[in-house]
Amino acid sequence: MMNQQMANAYKNQQILTSTPEQLTLLLYNGALRFMTESILAMEQGDTQKSHNANMRVQDIVREFMHTLDMSYELSKTWAQLYEYIEHCLIQGNMKKDVAQLQQAKGMLLELRDTWVEAMKQTHVARAVGK
Repeated sequence: MMNQQMANAYKNQQILTSTPEQLTLLLYNGALRFMTESILAMEQGDTQKSHNANMRVQDIVREFMHTLDMSYELSKTWAQLYEYIEHCLIQGNMKKDVAQLQQAKGMLLELRDTWVEAMKQTHVARAVGK
């Protein structure tokens, strides 16, 4: 019990002290963790656990969609990707289709990796600009 409380305190502190870029990365990592949980649960026949994890991923994807700054052309492309991921999540959940969930997970992984690379490039650009 004490270990769980300490872990929760650490997570809360990590969130409170993170930059917006780091928070986005935390959300991507959380979505991927829940995605893995959903897939494993579905493969094991635990549809309720799979559904619950899937809904958490859907919540994160919707948050990404709502926070896009649509004044950028790139945001429109990312919005379409998020919409497709959401579609895969919903279809995978309704039809109990692991392939749909794997498709969503693969796309989330690519978007997360792209985000990490953008963070690195921004960090380098800031360091050079100083």
